[in-house]
Amino acid sequence: MTDTPAAPPTGPASTAPELSGWTHVYSGKVRDLYVPASPHPAGDVVLVVASDRISAYDHVLSTPVPGKGVVLTQLSLWWFDLLADLLPNHLVTAETGRDGVPDAVAGRAMVCRRMAMIPVECVARGYLTGSGLVEYRAGGAVCGVPLPAGLVDGSRLPEAIFTPATKAELGEHDENVTFEHVAGVIGEGDAIAVRDLTLAVYSRAEQAARERGVILADTKLEFGRPADGPDAGRIVLGDEVLTPDSSRFWPASGWEPGHAQPSFDKQYVRDWLTSPASGWDRASDTPPPPLPDDVVARTQERYLEAYRLLTGRTLDL
Repeated sequence: MTDTPAAPPTGPASTAPELSGWTHVYSGKVRDLYVPASPHPAGDVVLVVASDRISAYDHVLSTPVPGKGVVLTQLSLWWFDLLADLLPNHLVTAETGRDGVPDAVAGRAMVCRRMAMIPVECVARGYLTGSGLVEYRAGGAVCGVPLPAGLVDGSRLPEAIFTPATKAELGEHDENVTFEHVAGVIGEGDAIAVRDLTLAVYSRAEQAARERGVILADTKLEFGRPADGPDAGRIVLGDEVLTPDSSRFWPASGWEPGHAQPSFDKQYVRDWLTSPASGWDRASDTPPPPLPDDVVARTQERYLEAYRLLTGRTLDL
């Protein structure tokens, strides 16, 4: 998934379980990262565990959403399989057993090739919304890509565009940047490669989702280079892929440009946090309050519905 940091674990590490045979080294907003306690037969690998933590407005909330980590992992595995002929990924195994995923985190974890990550959030947008809409309204372009006049929230773009962002530390905002900025950071060759791969993944996934009645408005991908294994030195797909945490999925039947679209993600959480009911001031330094049971239940339903619509399967949590 990533280079293993030498520093002590950061983020919500207290929720990371102890796992036999693995040493916890890092926690992000949602995922916990482990390294093998002894040499692994597959080589230089990490264990990536998707927790049920949920974040909003750059805060990791105190209330988990049960089963969320299972949805993220199982959906990523489904997409990895669908994209396998397009590009390699960092997955070694998601099976349990000796040298595999510990039983305690079965269904929510993957053994992955450890990679040197490319320090760019690779975003593809096929529809205008979110930070892209804010940029467009300010100057008629997104990440330096000019767009036609007259677009509104939810408009479908003439073609998908690559709109990269810098990778922010925990608690900080990603910042949209231009392709030229990316080329200056990682070199023009790698910038072209990740741009083309991002747009190819989006194109494949957008078509697959549309066939299932779901609009993929945009998605964020991460790439890296494994140090060993069959794809050593190549640019491969890492982290999670095409989940409600990294993508905007909208029901196609309800698409209506001109306002915010209903979505299969944590919008219920965002809406409640910014409503009078929460009593939370987003501009303050105070952390968000615990989520009510009904907000948790509705959020869980949206994640499960996204999985069901996209894969045609159901998950028993």
